[in-house]
Amino acid sequence: MAKLERFENRLDAGVQLAQRLSHYAGRTDVTVLALPRGGVPVGFAVARALQVPLDILLVRKLGVPGHEEYAFGAVASGGLYVVQKDVVDTLEIAPPVVELIVQRELKEIERREKLYRAGLAPPQLRGRVAILVDDGLATGSTMLAAVHVLRLAQPARMVAAAPVAAPDACRELAAEVDEMLCVRTPDPFYAVGLWYKDFDQTSDAEVGDLLEQARYAQQRRARLSRPAAAAAPASHGGRHDIGAQ
Repeated sequence: MAKLERFENRLDAGVQLAQRLSHYAGRTDVTVLALPRGGVPVGFAVARALQVPLDILLVRKLGVPGHEEYAFGAVASGGLYVVQKDVVDTLEIAPPVVELIVQRELKEIERREKLYRAGLAPPQLRGRVAILVDDGLATGSTMLAAVHVLRLAQPARMVAAAPVAAPDACRELAAEVDEMLCVRTPDPFYAVGLWYKDFDQTSDAEVGDLLEQARYAQQRRARLSRPAAAAAPASHGGRHDIGAQ
């Protein structure tokens, strides 16, 4: 097995991921949706490079009791959850325990919604290109839950992207979205953190700061684009049709 170079940190990973997503740069119909918390620095770097808005989609991993880093599923905003039945059956996790973990993680999602959004409404995604970003995919269950939630918002195109992923997770998710991008798919995979030199936990404060920076950048782009838009002659052909590829 060839040795793969590790990412310096999540921001470096986002820059490299953005290079694979360069065909979306500067488009007015694209939104990057990062999965908090670790996916936000990656998504921030992607959105900054592509010059598109950044927002979040809150999804929480359902961890095996006593081994919380090992996921048996995930839960997302709105109460939707995905459970890997084979894992639950193999580890004999009782239904009441599954329900207890689901409710606990839903409460955390509600807390983060209030904290990160700062009173702002979720983005309107219908008819847009939505790029889901996380810092890595081990089982892919968290991203899968995000895909199911996102589908309800009726985007025109769903893209899932991660700097590093287990080969199986990348292949399975490719069947669920319009486009799947994984910069590196090491085999054996082991764990996401092994492919980063700096994999410190992302704090709530860091998430809030990056989202605020992204909102400011988007407002600035909107202000700069207004004079050109006002001066341009009226045209029915200037709107990009995301269905035309």
